[in-house]
Amino acid sequence: MKVRAATTLLGAALALGVAVSAATINTLDVSKQHGRFELTVHTHMEAPAQAIFEVLMDYDRLHRISSVYKETRYLEPDTDGAPLVFTRMAGCMLFYCMNMRRTERLEAVAPHFIRTETLPELSDFKYGRSEWTLEPAQGGTRVSYTLEIEPDFWVPPVIGPWVLKRTLARGGGRVINRIERLANGLPARIRGE
Repeated sequence: MKVRAATTLLGAALALGVAVSAATINTLDVSKQHGRFELTVHTHMEAPAQAIFEVLMDYDRLHRISSVYKETRYLEPDTDGAPLVFTRMAGCMLFYCMNMRRTERLEAVAPHFIRTETLPELSDFKYGRSEWTLEPAQGGTRVSYTLEIEPDFWVPPVIGPWVLKRTLARGGGRVINRIERLANGLPARIRGE
């Protein structure tokens, strides 16, 4: 009887859009060297690569995956025709809050690869590069993400990789769950977040 009740409750929750997410972070590493922060995340999402790719390429609505994104959009292409994207982010670590803007060149090969390169002259970063790799695996998609950035603003010495890693580990799970939910056609927000 308990199994049937639990199954009924789970079925009702799924029907109401309060789905239990299967997205998992396998590894998350943050390091800092010579003023550059590097983030590497490996995760598995229960969604097709094409659908995840479409969520990640939707710069007009990228704010759905994280409240850090305050403004995101496509810009006019670069002189050589390469797509350009703009993001304005705001967030706080401990008691230090920042507002950062970034303009990037975008390169993508659907549905498996996305790379961005920061244009320092139009950004608050001296250097920036990110890569998403999406590979079908075990009925879902293995997702690898790397980000390397060098801020062009003062970062308090107390905000080192350990604080960044703790912040990303707490928020990272919510971000991958939102990406997975959006890729599966569900609302991005999960009740209680």
